[in-house]
Amino acid sequence: MVLAAADPASPYGAALPWPQHPGDVGHKPGRKAGALVVLVDGHLVLYVERGGKTLLSFTDGDRLQPAVDALALAVRDGALGKLTVERADGASIVDSPLAAALEAAGFHPTPRGLRLRA
Repeated sequence: MVLAAADPASPYGAALPWPQHPGDVGHKPGRKAGALVVLVDGHLVLYVERGGKTLLSFTDGDRLQPAVDALALAVRDGALGKLTVERADGASIVDSPLAAALEAAGFHPTPRGLRLRA
């Protein structure tokens, strides 16, 4: 499920604290305008910064690909327009394990990162 980070249906940052990210990524998730959360079975899997250039992931397990697929579906359905991911978990997207999941969901490499259009 892809939701606005500030959506009342998202419990993170309101009823539940944001999970700690395992690495030093330089920024933290928050209930910010324009940011998105992707939940799988109620668990926070992805946090998409406003503008979509940066992702934070909170799992490396079986929930990652379904979360990326849900994000891609939101783009294809026109809810997000185009999305170009440049960084993930504090590193360039090309150096991230998320790159393979994004490409499997239909994102294509560009000079800036990985892009998907509606």
